[in-house]
Amino acid sequence: MIRKFFSFFGDEAAYLLAFFGLAADVLGIIRDRLLASYFGAGPVLDTYYAAFRVSDLIFVTVSSVVAVSVLIPFLIEKIDKGHDVGAKFINDIFTIFFLTIIIVSVVVYFFMPEIIMRTLPGLAKGLEGEHLIVMSRIMLLSPILLGISNLFGSITQVGKKFALYAVSPLLYNIGIIVGVVVFYPMWGIYGLVWGVVFGAVMHAGIQIPSLVRSGFMPRFSFYIDFSSLRQTLTLSVPRTIALGANQLSTFFLISLASLMATGSIAIFNFAWNLQSVPQGIIGVSYSLAAFPSLAGFITRGERDKFIAHLGEACRHIVFWSMPVTVLFIVLRAQVVRVILGAGQFSWSDTRLTAAALAIFSVSVAAQSLLLLIVRGYYAASDTRTPLVVNVFCSVLIVVLAYVLDKTYYSFDMMRWFFESLLKVDGLQGTGVLMLPLAYSIGTILNLVLHLISFEWHFGKLTKTFSRAFWQSLSASIIMGFVAYLSLNVYGNVINLTTTWGIFLQGFAAGITGILAGIVVLYGIKNEEIEQVRKTLHSKIWKAKVVVPEQAQL
Repeated sequence: MIRKFFSFFGDEAAYLLAFFGLAADVLGIIRDRLLASYFGAGPVLDTYYAAFRVSDLIFVTVSSVVAVSVLIPFLIEKIDKGHDVGAKFINDIFTIFFLTIIIVSVVVYFFMPEIIMRTLPGLAKGLEGEHLIVMSRIMLLSPILLGISNLFGSITQVGKKFALYAVSPLLYNIGIIVGVVVFYPMWGIYGLVWGVVFGAVMHAGIQIPSLVRSGFMPRFSFYIDFSSLRQTLTLSVPRTIALGANQLSTFFLISLASLMATGSIAIFNFAWNLQSVPQGIIGVSYSLAAFPSLAGFITRGERDKFIAHLGEACRHIVFWSMPVTVLFIVLRAQVVRVILGAGQFSWSDTRLTAAALAIFSVSVAAQSLLLLIVRGYYAASDTRTPLVVNVFCSVLIVVLAYVLDKTYYSFDMMRWFFESLLKVDGLQGTGVLMLPLAYSIGTILNLVLHLISFEWHFGKLTKTFSRAFWQSLSASIIMGFVAYLSLNVYGNVINLTTTWGIFLQGFAAGITGILAGIVVLYGIKNEEIEQVRKTLHSKIWKAKVVVPEQAQL
């Protein structure tokens, strides 16, 4: 029934993943609103978000062995050779991963005080430091569980069970919400991280029944066939280094934020989570849905179809992400105030988070495209290029963050420019805005370098979506301008002293801007908006039925 519903829209897998991604993001918004309401941008949330850093680093490094983008091509190959061959491969991978991550987690557990002291110096002392050490130790359970869930997800995606894989993030966020609402009153600040662990248990557990039925439920291997795993492990090592570099750059940004004003880590994370919503709905959905097909084209030697399929996914990502980027920038204050503006979350917190969100939003389209392009490289078994580019750009982000932070407070003109532009003048702690600025610059350069390299190795990819990019950008700028003008118009007739009033102002301005953008897209004969119109016309208003070719996004 779920599949029939999403086949209504054509690109079944991508829309299905986007739908569940949106649902997960709605729960994420509820999660963040609860956290903001309970604690505000203060020391408790600084400690809570900092507790994720070590476990996240372990997750993206050790768990890369069982990552979807690494395993799927090999799983397809092994399962095609027979059920027993596929099951043996899965069991060997599971055994290696589980033993490795357990050993790493145990070692990190004992060295956690030293790790916290050296990496998060701003939070390492006093009661906050004690809480951070205990919370970080509890959080070590999370990468173990989520890594196992990633392995489960690779298997379910090979079986085209996208819905099952997509439900997992919903349960993860439900677990965190339970931690805030139920565990925190019972166990204090440690209840927050036990909620994360509970969510990770559900993230993995939801996939177990399907795996048992398929006969591919992972088991421990007492004899590991390393010859069969050598290519997989060889490909996962560059990916591990690349992801580790990305995570280390984020780790550095959080470390730098720990030395800034109280609440800087919370501000950074709130803005990060909000800008991740369109990335999760658009970028993650299309890249995950496209990956099995991309891997299949490469396996069959269909290079032209590989480029065409990747280009089509790029066009759709650009079409949806550019308008969202502009609207996030224009409506940032309304977005932040409606979602987070409750309880202990002050107006100053709102203004700083909105400013950080605007800077992050500049790179949203780049982040979404990167997810797809990197998976294109992995589908072609090229892990070296993403490794080199990601490591370079991660180092650049770290250097930029440090330089911008020092420059920001050394030059009054620079500080005045950013505070005036983002409407945060007069607030304390505006230096935190240099962190998302460094991240956005590094991410955009990361995309540019990946595209240049991709065209050198595979062919003219940018030609397939350059027209869509410029059309979407032009329409989005006009959309943003109309939405900005509409804010003042609606602000004069709507009561802005309530949350509902702020919501209505932002919603009405956004809809007005979107309508203007649609008019522009029609005027310039945009291909993607025409596809949307045809889909609505044929499937909602029951025009003459034309059977389309099955899209594999």
